[in-house]
Parts: sequence; structure tokens; C-alpha cells
Amino acid sequence: MHILIRRYEPSDQQAIEMIYRDATEEHINPTFIYAMTQPLHITISLFICIGAYLFGGSVILALICGGAWVGLVYFCCYEFYASYVQKRLRTDMKDIPGHYLSNPDNCFWVAEAEMDGRHRILGMVAVEAKDDGDGKRNGELLRMSVLSTCRRAGLGRQLAKTAEDFCRERGFTKIKRSTSSALRAAVAFYYKMGFKLVLVNTQTERPKWLVWMTRLKILNMEKIM
Repeated sequence: MHILIRRYEPSDQQAIEMIYRDATEEHINPTFIYAMTQPLHITISLFICIGAYLFGGSVILALICGGAWVGLVYFCCYEFYASYVQKRLRTDMKDIPGHYLSNPDNCFWVAEAEMDGRHRILGMVAVEAKDDGDGKRNGELLRMSVLSTCRRAGLGRQLAKTAEDFCRERGFTKIKRSTSSALRAAVAFYYKMGFKLVLVNTQTERPKWLVWMTRLKILNMEKIM
């Protein structure tokens, strides 16, 4: 299958919104598993179940209370990603030409291939220029998404390489990427691409209580150009 990586065109909008939404919301289940296997949430789960049993003397009550807690954690994991997708679709993803293509230091690409006799969008990636305040310009890797049926075929690497080459051409000193601690496959991918972990924190656009419930940490990675 021949893959063409090209600049975004307005006719791509519906396809990239679908891929971006699906790819981002795929993170919900891994994040839920990650949250429920953290020591704090294991302790809370045991405390709720044992406490409900001792208080009510009923195994059924203990299961109901435990299930309610698990459901709450899952809802928080869902909201963490769903709210983020909605915000992005109302901001930069709503006006890709204005946000990414009107500035020569920004860009947005799509990966396209011919499948079943028609051209289909399989993935995307964007770069946004950043200034560290010391006169040096960096590029931030954004909106990296690949269709689920095309994973592990090297498409993500091709998209990342395209973004990296662009950053090098623009004279950026670094390329940066943020991901979360629950996405182990993504973290491993960026390590393979030459990125290094530079900062771990909990600073996101989401409410603090949502970050606390998901137990996520944000991993800031960068690669020197």
C-alpha cells in the first residue's frame, strides 16, 4: 500500500475529525486500567467494599458500593479524554488552515492511501512553533493520530519523521511532545523515535479533581534536533 503524506486540505476535515476522536477515545480503557491498578485506588476499592460489608452486613451491598466506585473512576477516565476532544474540535481543529497553515512555522499533514478504489485518510500529525523565551524556537508535535486498523505498520513513524524533517528545515532546536503515563505504547514509540523524558507533572487543561481520579501524570518529552 502506497502512503502519501501531504498537507491538509479542507476536504479532509470530516475524516480527520473521526480519526482524531476515535484515536483519542481509545485511550479511555488503558487509562481506566492504569487508574484502578494504582496503589491508592486499590486501597480505596478495598476500603469501600470492606467498609460497606461491615456497615451493612451484606455482600451485595459491598458489591454495589464497589461497583459504584469503579463506575465513577471509569466515568472520570471517559470525561478526561472526551472533554479534551470536544475542546480541540472547537478550537484549533475547527480552523486548521487558520491555525496551522497560515503560519509558515506551523503545519498539518494527513496520511492518505488508496483503499478499495478510493482515497482514504489514515492518520495525521501537526507541528506548532513555540518560543522558549531565550530566542530559540522549538516545534511541538500535536494531533498525532493513526487509524486503528493501520497501527504497527510504520505509519506513525512516517508521520513523526515528516514533522521532524519540517522542524529541522525551519531551524528549530528541539521538537517536543506531551503524552500521559497510562499510554505505555505511545511512550515507548517516542523513546524509539529518539525523544527523552524531561519533565513529569500533573498540569493539564482538565480540572484537578479529574486528574486526581485518573491518577495520570503528564510526560513532557523532547528531542534535540
